[in-house]
Amino acid sequence: MENGIERVNCLILGSGPAGFTAAVYAARANLAPVLYEGIEPGGQLMITTDVENYPGYPDGVQGPMMMDDFRKQAARMGTDIRAGFATSVDFSGPELKVEIDGKNTIIAGAVIISTGASAKWLGIESETRLNGHGVSACAVCDGFFFKGQPLAVIGGGDTAAEESLYLSKLSPKIHLIVRRDEMRASKVMQDRVFKSKNIEIHWNSETDEILGEEMVEGVRILNNKTNKKTVLDVKGFFVAIGHNPNTEIFKDYLDMDDAGYIITKPGSSHTNVAGVFAGGDAQDKVYRQAVTAAGTGCMAALDADRYLAEKELDEN
Repeated sequence: MENGIERVNCLILGSGPAGFTAAVYAARANLAPVLYEGIEPGGQLMITTDVENYPGYPDGVQGPMMMDDFRKQAARMGTDIRAGFATSVDFSGPELKVEIDGKNTIIAGAVIISTGASAKWLGIESETRLNGHGVSACAVCDGFFFKGQPLAVIGGGDTAAEESLYLSKLSPKIHLIVRRDEMRASKVMQDRVFKSKNIEIHWNSETDEILGEEMVEGVRILNNKTNKKTVLDVKGFFVAIGHNPNTEIFKDYLDMDDAGYIITKPGSSHTNVAGVFAGGDAQDKVYRQAVTAAGTGCMAALDADRYLAEKELDEN
């Protein structure tokens, strides 16, 4: 490093399933990857308890333990794993520049973005305290653990509709808590929710408190029209008010959709900037699963390897 500037061959930003999978493939391709773990090392799986839908773990696994396995494998392959996070980028010139922790600059031959997305939360104390103990932001991840039990979903958009419909296949009763007197979800999703016999919608309602000391035992809702409070008997509480992709620092250079998800070229991890690739929840707002994130991380590393090989040939 000279004057706070370091040159690396392959830089990976983020340490969830996409980032660590990219690191494994990049290291095996002799790309000497450098990975920065980001603000939330391990990503959303670090706040996930039981993971039963990831292949290779027949008895299930705790989210943090699974991410530790990912990390160990990436390190064993030769990845240089570092603490720190990207604070700004400059993809305007022939060199790809990334500032780390607001002070050091890295110039990379290829950059793989796997910064993920963060679930939006209500911000109440009981939600934080019971997160992983009945409170979840992913029905597909955690719904199975509540099979046969009454559940609550908070939200009024497509995410809430999808989560409610998914859970309605597992639970005899779903309470959908909607803040307004209408849903923001698409018409087709609303129709499906309305037709479901075991989804009850609570209009004009907000979450006053999630009840329970060690596990969710119920939820108290407040009708914002009548000020009436009602306690719902539920064993699981699913927050479905959306996600925020962690992509803000790339907005001046990369093509994104209206929600801030990075747009990649169909069938690849290529962004609109040569040498910059994206995988995981930073570019996937549809599936948002660990296994799909790992798959796109693999794609990003393979695409980066081909890009760097072609670039070397062109320079020679």
